[in-house]
Amino acid sequence: MSIFGSDKLKGKKVAILATDGFEQVELTEPKKFLEDEGAQVDVISLKSGSIKGWDKTDWGKKVDVDKVIDDAKVADYDALVLPGGQINPDKLRVEQSVVDFVGEFARSGKTVAAICHGPWTLIETGFVRGKHMTSYPSIKTDLKNAGAKWSDETVVVDGNLITSRNPDDIPNFNKKIKEALVGETVEA
Repeated sequence: MSIFGSDKLKGKKVAILATDGFEQVELTEPKKFLEDEGAQVDVISLKSGSIKGWDKTDWGKKVDVDKVIDDAKVADYDALVLPGGQINPDKLRVEQSVVDFVGEFARSGKTVAAICHGPWTLIETGFVRGKHMTSYPSIKTDLKNAGAKWSDETVVVDGNLITSRNPDDIPNFNKKIKEALVGETVEA
């Protein structure tokens, strides 16, 4: 816990699923926020070692990977975060182990939070059909074609699914993840 956080999420475990090309702040900011609130956060990826972020217009910093997807179990986590970036979810959605993990997570009723292009991976699971969602505008048609009801809002919550549009939405995105994990409305 930092001096700015709390212990509201102590005992909660959150998985962040990403690979090279994730939008840097869409992984690092939720990770920092959740850890500051007391959660244990694991970065899960296709490979061990580290993955490299995309920082607006060029490659960014590396982030250490805690677990590879083949070793990750839905039962070990309370929530799943899917950061965006164009490269990251496009690589993830073609990996059957990722699609299986994300689909199982979504169907379990546990919190799934996807930002920007992150919902691309959810489309592959079939889970978005009938869901109210938002995303980066360029994948609006993809979501609608997959059966989602899309709207241009900062954050949309539909059952266990939380979605946001872009890095500007991260504070509200983080707040909704925290609310889902504590089961109550929290102050910003």
